[in-house]
Amino acid sequence: MDQVSDMRAFVQVVQRGSFSAAAEDLGLTPSAVSKLVSRLEDRLGVRLLHRTTRRLALTPEGETYLVRARDILTAIEDAETEVARASTTPRGKLRLNTGSAFMLHELAAALPDFLTRYPEIEIEITVTDRVDNLVENADVAICIGPIADRSLVARRFAATERGIYAAPRYLERRGIPQTPDDLAQHDCIVLSSVPSINHWPFRDGNAIRSFEAEGRLVVDDAEAALRLAVSGAGLVHLSDLLVGNAVRRGELVPLLTQHHMVEPIPISAVYPQGRHRMLKVRVFIDFLVARFADAPWRTRLDRPKAETPVTADSGTAED
Repeated sequence: MDQVSDMRAFVQVVQRGSFSAAAEDLGLTPSAVSKLVSRLEDRLGVRLLHRTTRRLALTPEGETYLVRARDILTAIEDAETEVARASTTPRGKLRLNTGSAFMLHELAAALPDFLTRYPEIEIEITVTDRVDNLVENADVAICIGPIADRSLVARRFAATERGIYAAPRYLERRGIPQTPDDLAQHDCIVLSSVPSINHWPFRDGNAIRSFEAEGRLVVDDAEAALRLAVSGAGLVHLSDLLVGNAVRRGELVPLLTQHHMVEPIPISAVYPQGRHRMLKVRVFIDFLVARFADAPWRTRLDRPKAETPVTADSGTAED
């Protein structure tokens, strides 16, 4: 810091042509400025200025030092300006990890708005469904479900809920289950990658009971299970985040809504301690909250429920 102060005093003296004028600019006394320049000369071991009572003149060494000193001070000012500007203008590359479901069904459609709002931010996305190392090589990660790593900061910005869905073509063929007990007569699509999702919880008075889903179709990917359900392969137990668009298009309808127990699942922005100080991270998380806090995918489920038969004779499940 002393070196920069000495350098700045020397350059100011040369630019103003006197110690008194430089002192006024720097908020110092002329003698203090003279001491700074002398200390610089002592450290360098050369004379930078010829001092007379009438004028100051640069020595050859002073001329050489002046050119480099100006470059260095300009670089320092530029760095400070850039950092100060970055604190008020979000910019830079934002590295994001997110699961495939949220990316494909919601985030992909929302990101153009974010990029338009913040033109100086670039986003590098890694789509992964790994639950370990959530923020590996990332500034922020989007996670659905509980966060096991307590060293990370998690800000919940939305929630999703699971439900039971089927395609109209399946219900026309097999009938509509009216009670949880009817599920035993239906084809269920089993998701092997998330065993807990195959336990379908229902309210039974004040108690909760679980239906253990079984079926001939077992798949290890939720997106594949969704496509199978849309094709009419069977009943599926998935989050409204995944099925929202399919319901809106009439490709799936919710079932047993008056019996099924709602299980809110948090959706969180996860980041390492201290990373929220980066403006690009803060504005991205604020965008997620503003865009998804009201779970827009849930409004797509606002359709007539399949609680009455699709056709006059389809109320009873077939064998």
